[in-house]
Amino acid sequence: MAVTGSGTEPGATPAAEPGAGSAPAGGPLAGVRVVELAGIGPGPFAAMLLADLGADVVRVDRPGGGGLAVDPAYDVTNRNKRSVLIDLKADGGPARVLDLVERADVLIEGFRPGVAERLGVGPADCHARNPALVYGRMTGWGQDGPLAHTAGHDIAYIAVTGALGMIGRPDEPPAVPANLVGDYAGGSLYLVIGVLAALRHARTPGGAGQVVDAAIVDGTAHLTAMIHGMVAAGGWQDRRGVNLLDGGCPFYGTYETSDGGHMAVGALEQQFYDTFVGLLGLGDRAPARKDLARWGELREAVAERFKSRTRAQWTEVFEGTDACVAPVLSLREAPHHPHLAARGTFTDFGGITQPAPAPRFSVTPTAVTTGPARPGADTASVAADWDVPALLGKDA
Repeated sequence: MAVTGSGTEPGATPAAEPGAGSAPAGGPLAGVRVVELAGIGPGPFAAMLLADLGADVVRVDRPGGGGLAVDPAYDVTNRNKRSVLIDLKADGGPARVLDLVERADVLIEGFRPGVAERLGVGPADCHARNPALVYGRMTGWGQDGPLAHTAGHDIAYIAVTGALGMIGRPDEPPAVPANLVGDYAGGSLYLVIGVLAALRHARTPGGAGQVVDAAIVDGTAHLTAMIHGMVAAGGWQDRRGVNLLDGGCPFYGTYETSDGGHMAVGALEQQFYDTFVGLLGLGDRAPARKDLARWGELREAVAERFKSRTRAQWTEVFEGTDACVAPVLSLREAPHHPHLAARGTFTDFGGITQPAPAPRFSVTPTAVTTGPARPGADTASVAADWDVPALLGKDA
């Protein structure tokens, strides 16, 4: 099935041409202004999410580009944004950022602790110009603690929280979950939650701006809350690949098919399990699911059955049933899945297939309206819309 069109919902603002330099319209955050100090990873993703929700996000790019070797034309984390070029180390650079800050609701930065202060755009500098500003800080280790000034990446952050140690087979090293668990789940999403909560406070009577310290280690640790509760209750072993939800359970895991594909099984509840083993062809021959001593035997029986057919054949068997079984698709295959295609979960904008904005809103629908912001391409429109003529080298 073909990828769906523009990804706009009924009633959404029609998509603009890729790269069009205009302020976004529509979305629940329409009217909110965000300054993003360019970085890599979780900061840009958080700003993209705010932009997808309708905020007017202006990304302050540095001359010469950032540290991530991605062609700006394909960096979809910069969609729905606008970009200006400002050298924060040059004379007048910090002043131009502060001019934007004075007119903004939110600022997002992902420098190491103390760097923004040394550049002259730290919280004190910004709040002196705009006391209501929500100042969002995105780091791996946080603004304080023994490792706060140490370099790191997603894998290290999730390692020390216990999250990485839970993922993978018991007889193999922990499996690396790309950078989804730390950078984006534990980082970006927590920054956005914090920013929106602080923004609400700033707009209440007597409210004020504040600093949001979003650390990937904090957010990732928070994601493991349920597991910690299960450990305390004796329902989770503190080791990898032996529990209900970590691949240790034979009816919650992945299995290879005859053509080298894989199927994902999540038949936890009894009624779903019954449907699963019936459609799989095991029926009464399946070992008792509650007999943990026979889980190995059950896993072998399930694996043998899945190896007897291709992924497409098993998909046809389980599609539309309550067996809780699905094919494991690649990134390129996912947009063509019938359900995702029908919902418009992915969109093809400017020649790039990409996830559509999420979640969805009944009154203030969202959409991809512009392609990735090119560094400095929107200086004129931002200078006019935000009334900051200094961006063009003119006196205020």
